[in-house]
Amino acid sequence: MENKILGLHHITAIAGDAKRNFDFYSKVLGLRFIKKTVNFDDPGTYHFYFGDEIGSAGTILTFFPWGAGIPQGRRGSGMATEIGYSIPKGSLEKWVERFEKYNVIYNKPAERFGERYLTFLDPDGLKLELIESATSDNRKPWETDEVKADIATRGFHNVTLTLNNMTGTAAVLTEIFGYKLVGQDVNRYRFVTDAVENAAIVDIVELKEEKRGHVANGTVHHVAFRVKDDETLMKFREKVFAAGLNITPQIDRNYFHSLYFREPGGVLFEIATDNPGFTVDEKLEDLGKGLKLPEQYESRRSELEAHLAPIN
Repeated sequence: MENKILGLHHITAIAGDAKRNFDFYSKVLGLRFIKKTVNFDDPGTYHFYFGDEIGSAGTILTFFPWGAGIPQGRRGSGMATEIGYSIPKGSLEKWVERFEKYNVIYNKPAERFGERYLTFLDPDGLKLELIESATSDNRKPWETDEVKADIATRGFHNVTLTLNNMTGTAAVLTEIFGYKLVGQDVNRYRFVTDAVENAAIVDIVELKEEKRGHVANGTVHHVAFRVKDDETLMKFREKVFAAGLNITPQIDRNYFHSLYFREPGGVLFEIATDNPGFTVDEKLEDLGKGLKLPEQYESRRSELEAHLAPIN
């Protein structure tokens, strides 16, 4: 695990109404709501985290719910356009039934790279996929009253980037992050790291004429890759900087430490540590129950709580 990118850490997207976002991911998809905090750069907005029981890297989907009525985003080049979740083989049909029950927009199951998958949209138009992984996924799922282990998501399977030209992005993935190109399906290229067993795939869809995407409601804001600790994080900062890319100083996000840079295709990448984790300010059994604020905003707690929509 030393000095390697360990697959995906988390993915962050934009949502509209906070309560609707909470209900869809915690109830319809059955993810655990592991943290309710605020956008550290815009404390008047929530930052939600969903994942497995402990918020393991590779399971964490996060949202900035900007509020009802915000402009709709547009999927396009220079952004992550699809988020893939791993599910048990044979469970797609049960998910179709579930989506019918909750009026979720979806496409018929299809197959790609030898794996069956189901594409669907969340209430804000974010595009996701449930994928019956061709390789074993033994990650322990979070279960709810309605979403049991036989169908529950295991965490990320892959993320898809849409680009006009994949050359520079592929170089970052292979030369800096240690991924390898392992397959092609028409204009979709699959890159995989062997550093971890799961959340190890990045797909690039190359569309020469695709218009630039617009990050707003229902789109991905950034993709975060995982490293084990701060020492490894800073070694990757040196690598990215040496490649001629602008990268931020280390930023403390309370639950992990991060670097950010925009890769040559335009996608905002983050590199994030495992440490210190989501139990740094809440017990495991209490994850997601209280509004957790970074120290710099604690003095404004009453003001922020009065402004933010109640989420229980």
